[in-house]
Amino acid sequence: MLQFASPQTLRNEIINIATSCGLERPCYSKMLDHAIELFESQGLGMDYYGYHNIIHELEVVYVSLIVLKWKSILDSIREKDFGYLFASALFHDYDPQKSVDKPHEEGVIKFLMHDAQVKKLFEEADLDINIIKALILRTTYPWKGRLREEAEQQMADAFARSPITNSSEESKNYYLKMGSLLSVVDRVSGYALGDFAKAMDMAKKNAHALGWHPSLIVKRSVAYFEDLLNEDAEMCDMVLRALPKEMRKNFMDTVTGFMNLRQHEIRVQSDYLYENLKLVPKIESMKIRNDPEFVRTLVEIYNELPTPLQVDKTHFERSLQNPRTILNTLRLGDCNGTIIGFAKGGPLENYQLRTEVSDENYGRENTVFLEPIALKMGYWGLKGGSEMRHLFTMQAHSMNYQFLTSFAQRDVIQKRIDNNERAEFVAKFDPERWDYYRIEL
Repeated sequence: MLQFASPQTLRNEIINIATSCGLERPCYSKMLDHAIELFESQGLGMDYYGYHNIIHELEVVYVSLIVLKWKSILDSIREKDFGYLFASALFHDYDPQKSVDKPHEEGVIKFLMHDAQVKKLFEEADLDINIIKALILRTTYPWKGRLREEAEQQMADAFARSPITNSSEESKNYYLKMGSLLSVVDRVSGYALGDFAKAMDMAKKNAHALGWHPSLIVKRSVAYFEDLLNEDAEMCDMVLRALPKEMRKNFMDTVTGFMNLRQHEIRVQSDYLYENLKLVPKIESMKIRNDPEFVRTLVEIYNELPTPLQVDKTHFERSLQNPRTILNTLRLGDCNGTIIGFAKGGPLENYQLRTEVSDENYGRENTVFLEPIALKMGYWGLKGGSEMRHLFTMQAHSMNYQFLTSFAQRDVIQKRIDNNERAEFVAKFDPERWDYYRIEL
């Protein structure tokens, strides 16, 4: 299973299965290597903050080829057209000018039309770029409303320009079905190639990249899967039946896992609304911070954060024993209850932040840095995070810090500025809009 595979591992697997699908000509391996180089040169490699990176792209190619090998249900797709699915999957999310993580299909198409190397490789593979454009446009998501209307118009234009489809309704419908197949594979692949931990990591990356509040991760994931299984039921069933048993199981385990989490969230929210659930923030002593069980609990909660929010992960456990580290937790029921979250930070000088951050107060020992608030899944949206943040601010003020800095979504920071919290932007980052800000205490 290719869970958390590297680009090189995925590349090798793709080459092997592509050869077995009849795509053994050098132009296909060149196409693959060119795509990997493009993604990594644009900062869209494994370390990219969002969901639409090189790993996602290669996973879609790999699963597309697995589906194509299942001839018994895909007899209607001609083997000579396998190259179209390969090329479309390989470039479907490459938007070098992206302003947000979610790629704009129009940006992808513009790139394909102007990259000389890509056009040359398509010609070597005897592929009509208009058909590839139409297939990529079909991956537009969500496939409804204005987005669908605009994509369908552009697809119609691409089909009209192609000598393969401009006078054949049958050929157009044939490639429309292939586009629908690619769209479903695009949404299934990553979740089929790993366990629930990988699926949750993907969902959190996607939520972070799109600026969602953490309380929406499970709710919107459930809606995503329900849409896939209901609105694209026939094609989704076809794709899943074309996958090996283990991959089908991974996907369905992910679906049921998110649905079970959603039920847990609803029960927690119900208890909170009926005042059967009390959230208590607590300042933790150095004695408890040295307790191994306490440390393990915090590590488990910390690991639930999206990867881009796990600041200074290497020194996390050791920092808990540092007396200059400020720490408070959120507990259920009373101050001795189950820990469900924490707020943690310390002197700005203890952290190596992004190289783009230039804080004028660094070295003056007057600023405390607040790491991203950590909460167990199911307890976001109940104001526990805000209570911990306010308690952390009070702790920092009592230690005579003049400023507090942290990272947050741009809209959240702007709201605090609008509410007269004496907050200001220090550094803004696009396209993620996850910015560094300062508050005067």
